[in-house]
Amino acid sequence: MDQDESVSVRRPLYRHLYVQVLVAIALGTLVGHFWPAEGESLKPLGDGFIKLVKMIIAPVIFLTLVTGIAGMREMAAVGRVAAKAFAYFLFFSTIALIVGLIVANVVQPGAGMHINPTTLDTSKVATFSEKAHETSITGFLLDIIPTTLLSALTEGAILQTLLVAILFGISLSLVGKPAEPVLDLLERLSLIVYRIVGILMRAAPIGAFGAIAFTVGTYGIDSLSSLGALLATFYITSLLFVFVVLGSVAWLAGFSIFALVRYLKDELLLVLGTSSSEAALPALVDKMERAGCARSVVGLVIPTGYSFNLDGTNIYMTLAALFIAQATGVHLSLGEQVALLAVAMISSKGAAGVTGAGFITLAATLSIIPSLPVAGMALILGIDRFMSECRSLTNFVGNAVATIIVAKWDGALDPAQLKAALGGRASNPFSNETELGRKIASEVGALGSPPQD
Repeated sequence: MDQDESVSVRRPLYRHLYVQVLVAIALGTLVGHFWPAEGESLKPLGDGFIKLVKMIIAPVIFLTLVTGIAGMREMAAVGRVAAKAFAYFLFFSTIALIVGLIVANVVQPGAGMHINPTTLDTSKVATFSEKAHETSITGFLLDIIPTTLLSALTEGAILQTLLVAILFGISLSLVGKPAEPVLDLLERLSLIVYRIVGILMRAAPIGAFGAIAFTVGTYGIDSLSSLGALLATFYITSLLFVFVVLGSVAWLAGFSIFALVRYLKDELLLVLGTSSSEAALPALVDKMERAGCARSVVGLVIPTGYSFNLDGTNIYMTLAALFIAQATGVHLSLGEQVALLAVAMISSKGAAGVTGAGFITLAATLSIIPSLPVAGMALILGIDRFMSECRSLTNFVGNAVATIIVAKWDGALDPAQLKAALGGRASNPFSNETELGRKIASEVGALGSPPQD
């Protein structure tokens, strides 16, 4: 047994992050339920933690992608990986939309409600409708271009950071030997940034506690019962998508979806507690590299996946749209449902990266289909926060699977390292078992070994 494994065995249960987050979620739920006012007041704890993590997202993406691209021998590989990633995103996003459509038609969670849209209070959904109208594909594409080279990093926009990192990494590679000191500096900075991520993750239980206490305190557990059929349908559909659809893909690729979920349990609980998949993005980048995926693939697939590979959001869009149609007595023909599917595919890309993207995208989709009342969104506003957790979890697992599949597809996956990671023997990111660790260790061996956890 090596040093890392022996330390892991001796570590008390309460020191594991997933245990701490689970306890925090349970305590937050109790506080929000029994003391709603106090639960609502704890919102800054969750918001503060998410802001801390978002602070480090841009540097993680930039350093991971720049060092990964600069290490590629041929620039054509960047375009090849991007093409494969987008082909994967398009295919499985479409599958997710179709799954939501089929389940909504079979289960019909909104049937029998007989809601008159004119009796609904639409004031609370007006903001989302306005944002949906402001969002367009052209505007989205232009927003990818930052104001300056550095503003992408300072403003924390994921796709802007991605664009700058790709340009910088390619340029670094083309310059060649004179740029080697810069690449060396960036790789050393990567070690520091990953250490910061590790420090921030220690605050995860506090963030999860505050976020879940606010959610339960504000919306109340009782709000789940009135729309329980829709909520249950969405959660079950998402579970089936992850373990059947993505599970089948994983099996064909030679790994177990259950092992992957177990490997990412800390991050998944963090996403559950905060209702934000971005809260676990830096940790996902780290874990996918430790699972044997090349840095260049990880740095490209994960950030783009956060905007374009939204499986949970896509299931939600078609399922929620048909729920509103059924609840308000609107019959949609097969042709109208296909049109709904097409509109959802486009609008989901236009709202990528926007806060509250799931609800905004739904508003954009409903506003384009004349027969669907946008006012019907008021029906699900009360439980949208609880549905947001499921959307985030499904999106997160989908992006993890996408990273492994694209890496394997491109021949940039170490099967032995993946097997070891999913088997509970993942290497320390600072040890010489990782690509970055080996390079740093070989160059600074005289100064001592990199830090170990």
